[in-house]
Amino acid sequence: MVYAEIILPLPLQHTYTYAVPESMEQHIQSGCLVLVPFGKKKYTGVVSYIHQTMPQYDFEIKEILSIEEKVPVFRKQQLRFWEWIAQYYLCRLGEVYKAALPSGFKRESAQTYKPKTETYVRLQAQYLNTESLHQAFDLVKRSSKQENLLLVFIELSRIFVKGQEREVARKEVLDKSQNDTAVLNALVNKGILETYDKQISRLEIYNKPVVVPHALNVSQENAYRDILLNFREKDVCLLHGVTSSGKTEIYIHLIAETLKLGRQVLLLLPEIALTTQITGRLKHVFGDKLGIYHSRVSDHERVEIWNNLLGDDGYQVIIGVRSSVFLPFKDLGLVIVDEEHETSYKQKDPAPRYHARNAAIVLATMHGGKVLLGTATPSLESYYNAQTGKYGYVHLPVRFEDVDLPETIPVDIKELKRKKRMKSFLSPLLIEKMSVALDAGDQVILFQNRRGFAPLYVCRTCDWTPKCKNCDVSLTYHKSIHSLSCHYCGHTYRLPQQCPSCGDIHFSDKGFGTEKVEEEVKELFPGITTDRLDLDNTRSKTSFEQIISRFEKGKTQVLIGTQMVSKGLDFDRVSVVGILSADSMMNYPDFRAHERAYHLMAQVSGRAGRRKKQGLVVLQTSYPDSPLIQSVIRNDYEGMYRSQLEERQLFRYPPFYRIIEINIKHKQENIVKNLAEEYALVLRTLMGDRVLGPDKPAIGRMQALYIRKILLKIENAASLKAVHAALQDAHRKMEDILAFRSAVVQYDVDPL
Repeated sequence: MVYAEIILPLPLQHTYTYAVPESMEQHIQSGCLVLVPFGKKKYTGVVSYIHQTMPQYDFEIKEILSIEEKVPVFRKQQLRFWEWIAQYYLCRLGEVYKAALPSGFKRESAQTYKPKTETYVRLQAQYLNTESLHQAFDLVKRSSKQENLLLVFIELSRIFVKGQEREVARKEVLDKSQNDTAVLNALVNKGILETYDKQISRLEIYNKPVVVPHALNVSQENAYRDILLNFREKDVCLLHGVTSSGKTEIYIHLIAETLKLGRQVLLLLPEIALTTQITGRLKHVFGDKLGIYHSRVSDHERVEIWNNLLGDDGYQVIIGVRSSVFLPFKDLGLVIVDEEHETSYKQKDPAPRYHARNAAIVLATMHGGKVLLGTATPSLESYYNAQTGKYGYVHLPVRFEDVDLPETIPVDIKELKRKKRMKSFLSPLLIEKMSVALDAGDQVILFQNRRGFAPLYVCRTCDWTPKCKNCDVSLTYHKSIHSLSCHYCGHTYRLPQQCPSCGDIHFSDKGFGTEKVEEEVKELFPGITTDRLDLDNTRSKTSFEQIISRFEKGKTQVLIGTQMVSKGLDFDRVSVVGILSADSMMNYPDFRAHERAYHLMAQVSGRAGRRKKQGLVVLQTSYPDSPLIQSVIRNDYEGMYRSQLEERQLFRYPPFYRIIEINIKHKQENIVKNLAEEYALVLRTLMGDRVLGPDKPAIGRMQALYIRKILLKIENAASLKAVHAALQDAHRKMEDILAFRSAVVQYDVDPL
């Protein structure tokens, strides 16, 4: 009897054994998709491996129901990668499979993949010579429309031009002949033409001529050669290039060099936002060798990209977001992680909670490939690895064409408020600089890292504030939709008509988000055009591209946005950038708060003055003399790095220690509290003072579940294998407690 080990798209740690029916034995192989029963349902599983060892179970072994895909849908090294993800990030193999494989492959998905077909037209076999073709024209000579359509078909198909024959789509021949379907049907009924369906690709075809990469300038050429030299000794190299230094051109040359070796390249971007600009540049050079893979690609397109890469002549270059690491690469020679510091590379929910940058390094190593990490503001961990010799390091300190970095002017808004000179949340200096820029025909970017109109909506009499019924957070006021919204669970509420605490009917908003900024700008500068770049304004497939396109073309004069505006976008006419609330980023209760604040402020500042003209950044803060603000003003990454590194070492944080966060959730607060205390106690018997907590997080209830957090701080020298084994042992002991089985337990390795 033949058996197959099946990975199911469920939170299951191991494979499950199924019997292979005799009729399937000749067709089944590792990597193919099969339909199997599990419990009362059926699931699409993937065959891990096949064997003939009789399982020693007390229950009946179920049979595979059908083979869904006979051709393997993943490669052997992919399974190794899945297993590493599951082991390192403390999740189940089934969770990795569910995240990795496009849902269009799975029978239980609402969008199961169906090939796209199009109707084509061809000449009937008996008319495939010139003599018999005359007979065909005799049959249609009384109808000028039929005669015209037949002539157009022959012209398009080039059927009588040896070596130039081509297939003709029904739509093409109808459009070119300016006829309707009835005319074509008449020719089909007469037996002259016939129609047939053909499977076609949903993927975009690039039919423009490709160009050679631009020549690198001296600074770029030196950086390019230094990267290649580093790759001789190191598998990973950090490219630390200031904003607008031309890192993308270096990427293009490295990609071209890798393709010459016949190997594949993955260019990772932190968000779909960045694919808009960079894709166009790379398409010009690599044409149809390049594919794009991100969340806005449909399920069916994802399947086609996946299948394309499974072929021998698949894409050679993929541009994609974090999920691209799961694609079936054949021979990955280079991975480029652009904006490597970005937190968007970390998957938060659901599991696997992987970091695409770190996973990409492991993936490239499995293929014997190299990794380039590119950024203007490296993550502390990557910079530390470069400074200690684990990674190679290349510095590109000058902007393209030697344009100066922007001048940053701090504005003390606390002092302005004391003197009653802050009439709005835009300081007088920022308003003045915006006015000068707009009068000169330049553009302005305003950065406020909070969407909506206002973060608080309060009763004027008693300060009662509406909160989410599912989460322990106040609701954000969205004026455009006249409602309140929870930014954690997404629930929307009507505006209260009366305060439930004191009965007053008057409310006011406090604070400001991007929506309120836009309203204020329109009042201050009537007649100018504005756009918002935030999550509320970019939910559709094309909305982001449209906003960016309008700004690039100068149709929009002021762009107001959240951190989306900081992510590597390149604009020619931006002369002023306003950072409206630096303090809210600095004061967040997290050990990475200052590092993240520096990244955001430095990155958004880099959008100013990118073409032969120094830009200006107006940075509004209540603490202009703080070390972090001063580091941003001086563009002093090293100063920020040294300051943060000392604190990290003192308080046992990365890069000196590894963090594992355990979140325990339950709908009853007393149960989650008791479970967390018991779990922490069990863990301390195994790991001692490496265990901190349990603590109630800043948001103690989310999506109707109460939360407690346990933190593990593991020294780098400790064996991760031993740590994971201890965690598994503790988890098994906790499963003896009945309430623990109904709780949600999430492990987050290297949390951000």
